[in-house]
Formats: sequence, C-alpha cells, structure tokens
Amino acid sequence: MRGNDWYALFVITGEEDNVKERLKYRFEDRFRILVPKRRLRERKNGMWHDIIRVLFPGYVLINGTMDNEEYYRLKGVPGLLKLLRAGYDPLRVEYHEMEIINQLICNDETIGFSDVLVENGRVVVVDGPLVSMEGLIAGIDRRKGRAKVILNFMGEPRTVELGISVLQPA
Repeated sequence: MRGNDWYALFVITGEEDNVKERLKYRFEDRFRILVPKRRLRERKNGMWHDIIRVLFPGYVLINGTMDNEEYYRLKGVPGLLKLLRAGYDPLRVEYHEMEIINQLICNDETIGFSDVLVENGRVVVVDGPLVSMEGLIAGIDRRKGRAKVILNFMGEPRTVELGISVLQPA
C-alpha cells in the first residue's frame, strides 16, 4: 500500500545505501525507497573513469503513507538521523520537485549522461535525462563533461552536477 506522498529522511552522509537496505528489511514493501544517484566522469591518474555519486548526500527518499506507527518504527533504524518535519507532521517533498527527480532517473536510481550541443552560447540537449530541461542548466564544464543544474529540493534551490557528453556540431 503506497500513497503518492514522498518524504525525505536525513541520514548519515555516506550511509544512504545502508539505510535504504535497513528500511527495505524493516518495512518490506510498504514504502518505495529511493537514493537518487548520478553518473559522472572523473579523471584519476590521467585516465577517465565513470563513477556514481549520490545526488543529494545525506538524504533517502521514501514514498508511501506515513502514520504514527511507521514514524516510530523509523526512529530505530541505524544511520537514520531524522524524518524531516513541518511542525508535528512529516514534511512532504513537493510534487513538482519529485516529478523532475523522477523524470531524471527514469526507471533506475541513477541519472545517466545527456548529449548536448552548444551553439552560439546556447545549450541544446539532444538525448538523455536532461532532454527538455535546458532551463534548469546554469552552466557547462566541457573539460569535466558536467552540467551545473539547479534543482529545487525541500523548498530550496540546489546546484548539482550531472554528467554530459558535449557533441561537436556537424
């Protein structure tokens, strides 16, 4: 039984996947649990490698219906610091914020690379998760193959870097 509400759990940074596994074990199929990640290219020892990093370090997202019983069962999960709250109620992640995150990650938890063209200073996304999201791109680092993207999360804008491939115009 899942609702349409998303909640953010604040966890120890670096423990996101461990907390996700503990939550899956404790709640079985009562929640959809998500740790959004992004694929990036990183240069190490002169070689380029694909790496995967957490999109929002320190957060685990859960989807479902939260009542008092679930709230108190959450409190005992190791690595979980707190469920973000608005007054006495759990703080919901806004629908439009989750809509963009879900569009970026598609069916997987990992945001892949987008192919972009830069023409006359204008960025055009040709393929990948950033298609039709050019308005969110704040800048491009061609050398690193990354786009600085502004995403709203928990009511505030956050700049995250997503992997891109810059195509040469024909």
